[in-house]
Amino acid sequence: MTTTRLNTLTSWHADWKGLRVAVLGLSVTGFSVADTLAELGADVLVVTEHADEEYARLLPLIGARLWTGSLDTVPADLADFGPEVVVASPGFAPGHPLISWTRESGIALWGDIELAWRVRDKVLRPDGSPADWILITGTNGKTTTTRLTATMLVAGGLRAAPVGNIGTPVLDAVRDPGGFDALVVELSSHQLWYLGLQDSPDPVSPHAAVCLNLADDHLEWHGSFEAYRDAKAHVYDNTRVACVYNKADAATRSMVEDAEVVEGARAIGFDLGVPGPSDLGVVDGILVDRAFLEDRRTSALELTTVAELQELGLSAPHIAANILAASALARSLDVAPADVREALRTFRLDPHRSEVVARHDGIVWVDDSKATNPHAAASSLAAYPGAVWVVGGLFKGVDIAELVAARGAQAKAAIVIGAEREIVLAAFSRHAPGVPVFEVDATDTEEVMARVVELAAGIARDGDVVLLAPAAASFDQFASYADRGRRFAAAVRERIGTGAAGEHDAATDPPDGPAAA
Repeated sequence: MTTTRLNTLTSWHADWKGLRVAVLGLSVTGFSVADTLAELGADVLVVTEHADEEYARLLPLIGARLWTGSLDTVPADLADFGPEVVVASPGFAPGHPLISWTRESGIALWGDIELAWRVRDKVLRPDGSPADWILITGTNGKTTTTRLTATMLVAGGLRAAPVGNIGTPVLDAVRDPGGFDALVVELSSHQLWYLGLQDSPDPVSPHAAVCLNLADDHLEWHGSFEAYRDAKAHVYDNTRVACVYNKADAATRSMVEDAEVVEGARAIGFDLGVPGPSDLGVVDGILVDRAFLEDRRTSALELTTVAELQELGLSAPHIAANILAASALARSLDVAPADVREALRTFRLDPHRSEVVARHDGIVWVDDSKATNPHAAASSLAAYPGAVWVVGGLFKGVDIAELVAARGAQAKAAIVIGAEREIVLAAFSRHAPGVPVFEVDATDTEEVMARVVELAAGIARDGDVVLLAPAAASFDQFASYADRGRRFAAAVRERIGTGAAGEHDAATDPPDGPAAA
C-alpha cells in the first residue's frame, strides 16, 4: 500500500496529505525538508539530537512536531509514529542506528534531493516545464565550479541559482515563486549516497552532470574508498545531455563509461591539455571548446585565454580546470562563448580558496583553508611550489604520506598544527627528511595562528609564499575551515600591521598562480 502511494508522489500537485514522514536532523537542510512537507500537508515529525533554537521555534508554526534526545537507539516516539518515509539530513551516515532501523524496517529512505526532484514542478518555466538541473560533485572544486556555472548561465540570460551543498537547500529554490530556468546543484558524497538508494518511477535525471575529481575523503562516513567512489558515481545516473568528466582523472572517465544514462547523452572531457573533438582544453594559451559546435573535428571556439585568467587571478591549474568544467556545463545549455568570457571577468573566488590575505616585505600570505583534504592541498601546493606550508588538523582517516612525498618535499618548510600532528611529522620524517619542520603544540585556539605566523615570519624571505593549505578538517581546533582561515588572516594582519595586510584581498589583488597550460 505504502509503496503504491509513494509511486504516485512525483509532483507537487500529488496528494501528499497525511503522509507520515520522519525528518532526521534540524539543520538548514532538515528544516527545508520539514517546511516543504508541512506545506504539502504531510504529517511531519522531526527527530534530532540537538535542535537549533530558531528552527525549533518555527516548527510548531508550520505544523510540524519535534523530538529531541539521544539517537544512539531508535526513540520510542519515532517507532510509534510509524513513518511511511524517512527523510534524512546528509550528516546521518549509513551505519547510524536510525538509518539501519529504517532500512531493516523496509521504510522508504530519502534524502532532500529525492524530495526536491519529486516536487520540482511547483513553479514552471513559461513553456510549462520545470527547471533543468545540473549536478556537480567531486572531492574538490565543487563550490567554485557550481558558482562559476551559475554565473555563466546568468550571463547567458538564464535564470539560474547555485544550490544544494553550497549552502542554499534545493527545496528552497524549487519553492521560490520567481522560478528558475536552471538549478546548479552541488552534491556531496553523502547526498549522492542517499540518491543511489532510490528506485523511483521518476528518477533524478539531470540535463548535465560532472564529477570533477576523485581522491580519498570522508572514508569514516562511507567506510571505504570504494563506497565513496560508488556514491560519487551516482551523479551521472540518468543524465540526458552531457556527462562531463576529467580526462586527467581516470576514475571520472570510468564513472561515465559505467553510468546508465538517457540515450543520446554525450561524454564531454576536460583537462589542461589539447582537447579532442568532444572535449574542452587549452591550445597555445587559449581555453577552447571542441565539444559544442558542429565542426568540432576541425574547429574550436575560444572561451578565454590564460593571460586573461592571470589578470583575473584565476590561472592556478586547479581553478583553470574548474573553469573548463563549468564552461562545458554552461555550453550544454547553449550559453555563448562570449557570455562565458564575460562571466569570468566578473567572477571572484570565495574566501579561503587560494586567497591572498597580505603582501608585505616581498612575502605573500595565502589562505587556502578550504583545502580540507590532501587532494585539495596538492592543487594548492602545485600553484605555490616552494611555499612555507602550514598543514594539519583532522585527517578523517585519510593518509597524508603520499601528499608529503609528492608535494611536501618541495616545500621550503612545514609548520604543523592540529590534533593529529604525529601523522604529519612521521610523513615528513620518512618522505621529506630534508624539509625543516616546525610543530605548533598550542592547544588554545587563540594562540595557534599567532604561533604559526610568528614561525612563518621567521622562515620566509623576499619572494616566498606562506601557504595555509591544511589538507585536513578544522574541527579539532576551530569552528570551521572559515574560522581557521579568518584567524590565520587576523594573525597575519596583527603581525605585519593592519594597513599593510588590509590593502589586499582576493577581489582586488588576486594570487599569482602559474599559467593554466
